Amino acid sequence: MPKLKTKSGAKKRFKFTATGKVKSGVAGKRHRLISHNSKYIRQNRGTKVMADADARKIKSYMPYA
Repeated sequence: MPKLKTKSGAKKRFKFTATGKVKSGVAGKRHRLISHNSKYIRQNRGTKVMADADARKIKSYMPYA
């Protein structure tokens, strides 16, 4: 069987935890932050673990991760 290619956009955006869950950056933190309140900005700091339904799709993009 030939090797499967990894989607290069996915390898830049997602990392895996030790248990195999998918981590990603939080959306909505690039610009127009003046329209968001402080609680929104504070709670969306760092990374989040993706939902299982979304993680299944990401794992198909990264077959060897």
